[in-house]
Amino acid sequence: MTGLDTVAHAAEDPQRQQPWADLGLKADEYASIREILGRRPTSAELAMYSVMWSEHCSYKSTKVHLKQFSEIPQETPAGAMLAGIGENAGVIDIGQGYAVTFKVESHNHPSFVEPYQGAATGVGGIVRDILAMGARPVAVMDPLRFGPLDADDTHRVLPGIVAGVGGYGNCLGLPNIGGEAVFDATYLGNPLVNALCVGVLRHEDLHLAKASGAGNQVILYGARTGGDGIGGVSVLASETFEDGGPAKRPAVQVGDPFMEKLLIECTLELFAAGVVAGIQDLGGAGLSCATSELASAGDGGMHVDLDKVPLRDSTLAPEEILMSESQERMMAVVEPDDVARFLAICAKWEVDATVVGEVTDTGRLHIDWHGERVVDVPPRSVAHDGPTYHRPYARPEAQDALQADGAESLPRPSTGAELRETLLRLAGSPNLCDKSWITDQYDRYVQGNTVLSQPSDSGMVRIDAETGLGVSVSTDCNGRFAALDPYAGAQLALAESYRNVATGGAVPLAISDCLNFGSPEDPGVMWQFAEACRGLKDACLELGIPVTGGNVSLYNQTGSTAILPTPVVAVLGVVDDVTKRTPTGFQAEGERVFLLGETREELSGSEWAHVVHGHLGGLPPAVSLAAERSLAELLHEGVGLLTSAHDLSEGGLAQALAESCLRRSVGARVEVPGDAFVALFSESAARVLVTVAPDDADALVGLAERHGVPIAALGETGGSALSVSGDSGAEFEVDLGDLRETWTRTLPDALG
Repeated sequence: MTGLDTVAHAAEDPQRQQPWADLGLKADEYASIREILGRRPTSAELAMYSVMWSEHCSYKSTKVHLKQFSEIPQETPAGAMLAGIGENAGVIDIGQGYAVTFKVESHNHPSFVEPYQGAATGVGGIVRDILAMGARPVAVMDPLRFGPLDADDTHRVLPGIVAGVGGYGNCLGLPNIGGEAVFDATYLGNPLVNALCVGVLRHEDLHLAKASGAGNQVILYGARTGGDGIGGVSVLASETFEDGGPAKRPAVQVGDPFMEKLLIECTLELFAAGVVAGIQDLGGAGLSCATSELASAGDGGMHVDLDKVPLRDSTLAPEEILMSESQERMMAVVEPDDVARFLAICAKWEVDATVVGEVTDTGRLHIDWHGERVVDVPPRSVAHDGPTYHRPYARPEAQDALQADGAESLPRPSTGAELRETLLRLAGSPNLCDKSWITDQYDRYVQGNTVLSQPSDSGMVRIDAETGLGVSVSTDCNGRFAALDPYAGAQLALAESYRNVATGGAVPLAISDCLNFGSPEDPGVMWQFAEACRGLKDACLELGIPVTGGNVSLYNQTGSTAILPTPVVAVLGVVDDVTKRTPTGFQAEGERVFLLGETREELSGSEWAHVVHGHLGGLPPAVSLAAERSLAELLHEGVGLLTSAHDLSEGGLAQALAESCLRRSVGARVEVPGDAFVALFSESAARVLVTVAPDDADALVGLAERHGVPIAALGETGGSALSVSGDSGAEFEVDLGDLRETWTRTLPDALG
């Protein structure tokens, strides 16, 4: 695109050839744009529509399924939801005049192309989403997915991604309190980098993204606009990768966390001064998004002089400026009398700020370049009224055969020696091993409010120092379960995250999701997506918690190989007093060990089947949301009685015992009921391993009976080994030193 293409030229030159296909638009989408405008678009308008109508920004393939989340009541167990789907992030009331905002988003494709910057700017983007709601960011999390640990490309992307997450978050002074690192062959060539941020605000500090009040000024502030990230995530996330390795590096944004730190403090002071009437961060689609969304959510009109935008590269054309996804930028709407004070605060923080336009009552978004009009569009057509696809979806023909191929017939260990070897093999496997190689690169305790973090079941931060009010957050998803049954798999992701929050004693309040799937042009993938959405909706209705917002990431596949469907679910819960919580891991010798919940022979999709047999087939564990809810209520009521709690998930009881012993080097002697192998390695849901002081054992049994939660006494803590016996006579013992060596050496051996 060369030369200045104005609105006047577009009207005079209707047949001009335009590179709409190169920008990711379909022929019918280009025709729709021409119909909306009554002419061909200018180059700048074409750039705006192309990024805003991309899969990443418009959800054009998925919004027909996402709309069912609006059927869920928009209140939480603690009170009102102050802002929900459609805003930069959801905001929920947690009591005492406080509100919390949280959201999880993806930065998958940029992180494959340029691992460090892709991951770093993923963190930066989600932090600005939280900031734009009027909140101070207080913590981040990072659910990650990689290809096999021994694959060359995993060794290329993993260190850079982890360094990017840690480098950006550490520089911002935000504790990283949780996340996941999962390895599977389907993520080879398409790692998943999901980033979550939590922010805190008082109710009266809530801000929304809208441009209202004709004559109000539009101010762009933060970093200057450059050529990095042109098209960025909005383009990269709308296509699959081919088998050939990274490309398109210029499309990846470059982050500056020190600029973002200044931007955070500057923005919070602007809020406190009362000089912000509306605000929007510049993330995906950059200025195209900020201008069109602010205008369409407000009075519908805005005028912008694009040549006033501060640039790092003076050679950028108007369409490039509109498409740039350069980081650390915000756009605010400010009343004229407040402009001088706004600019003074920005100057205090050494943050560039420029008046680039004003709110109008025209109902149009007008953008000029050196006095020439290059954009004249109805803003809603760009931001909200993009195409809606009813993609065909169908249950894959191979799904029945996949579900029929269960793990029940796989050879399984039976002797004590075989069970011991299996426990050690799983404990040292990539998905279950110690993740300290990753998490030690993150500052978990900066700000001094972190209460729980890795490797606890959930992250917990204190909100109010006087009362101890806090929040707990967890992210989870087992992609193998979702592949076997996407409806149940999504519910199991929610259930595990819900349970993890509950183990610390928090009351689960709401969810955010990051739905990572393959190509929407594949009917089988769209069936997976539709089933996952239906599963989440039904689960939220039964549990009584809302979806506050989230993200969809599609085209996650390399060639014809799609990733495992990965609907990551984040659950946030409230804790009245963080000093009254239940820790993860055995605390002391001589305590009684109990298993809460029912164990069934559920091994399909398990870590045992995956690691030992390379097998995926059968049906995932049964979902009982009623059981999860009863268990969560017991765990909340049990704070102060329980001395520890650890959920059972991947690796089953064996892994929970191993991790609980290793947390503080406290061994245990347990006797498992029934078939020892099933008892140890089944991955039945709605189960938690707990301990109590000996004198409190009867009280725990009574508490479980009142809540209708099955309970089994397993043994007691103590010693320097994990000793296991079973009804079948299978017995074994693992020295904690040997167990720790196996558990901790996997990532250092592989990654150095």
